Amino acid sequence: MKNINWIWIIALLWLASCNKSDYKPEPVEIPELPGTSTEDLVLEVVDNDIEAFMTRYNVPGLSLAITKNGKLVYAKGYGFADREAGLKVDTGSQFRLASLSKWITSTTIMKLIQQGRLGFNDKVFGTGAVLGTTFGTAPYPGNVTQITVEQLLHHTGGGWGNSSNDPMFANPTYTQAQLLGWMINDRPLANTPGTVSDYSNAGFFILGMIIEKITGKAYQQYVTDSILKPMGIANMSFANTSLAGRKPKEVKYYGTGPYSYAEGVIPRIGGAGAWLASPIDMMRFLVRVDGFTTVPDVLDANTLSMMSSKTTASGNYACGFLVSTNGNWYHGGTYNGTRNWMVRTTTGYNWVILINTSATGNFSTDLDKLVWPAVNNSSTAWPDKNLF
Repeated sequence: MKNINWIWIIALLWLASCNKSDYKPEPVEIPELPGTSTEDLVLEVVDNDIEAFMTRYNVPGLSLAITKNGKLVYAKGYGFADREAGLKVDTGSQFRLASLSKWITSTTIMKLIQQGRLGFNDKVFGTGAVLGTTFGTAPYPGNVTQITVEQLLHHTGGGWGNSSNDPMFANPTYTQAQLLGWMINDRPLANTPGTVSDYSNAGFFILGMIIEKITGKAYQQYVTDSILKPMGIANMSFANTSLAGRKPKEVKYYGTGPYSYAEGVIPRIGGAGAWLASPIDMMRFLVRVDGFTTVPDVLDANTLSMMSSKTTASGNYACGFLVSTNGNWYHGGTYNGTRNWMVRTTTGYNWVILINTSATGNFSTDLDKLVWPAVNNSSTAWPDKNLF
């Protein structure tokens, strides 16, 4: 009987060792950060400037998040998400990102390039090009077939820019496909592609459609599944246009005509400006594409170098953001009722400020000055704990 017991014990141990060696753990996702309490966060060097700015420009609500060396060191909401309801902004409040969405679209395009699924200099329209002749009527007019992915990223595509009648807000009843066809057929390029900078929502709208063509998935779904979720971001989505379409955690917008856009126009703009997010979500995103070694990036060093490159024609615009003369990355976002600002410094800091009102006067200049006094002061007492 004893020998039989030992045989069973040995067999069970052998089975256990086999099970351990064959075991493959489920991939671990970074948990989403809930709305961080703002009650115990006080940093006067930040708060005083923010509150003075809000008073100067009658800002209803503002939310910000700051990272240092990959750690979330400050996140706070100020003022009202909904003045009429008395609802305060917190760190979970969501805002229209407007053109901060371009940073997300550029990251997704660069990831596809890194994977070898797309080329930086690939042609966009025409036979054999990424989008082929699906949209509009071939043969294409002018220099449309010369437009490349790189030029769209750098805002040097030759036309459809914001300087004259941004086409993204025209024909509000059109689908994305109909709008792009109309642009190609009826809005001739103003310049030879690659020669002139003209900031273009349409260019990033087209990049969103390229993502759909390459991946076979809707832009929002692919970005959510392949870029945002691996970063631990679970609650980002497209904003709606109307007040009635406001999402559960979304702020209310103020200023001139925040809900004056035709129904459906904001989600239709897609990769150029449709995303809705909280500041903490944006910092979860930025620390994974900032080129610092503190948190692993989703893009390798060569791809990030390409993403932050500029051309003679593009001036200080890289791919989805601008690069200052001293190497800082930054971008703004604007809709009626929305003004945002996001920065990545060369010294290891990132921050984003999201605001629920329109910019007036020197608003944008003063917005750019916020947070810098705190990050440039070596004695700033940043909270010790990592809020991520």
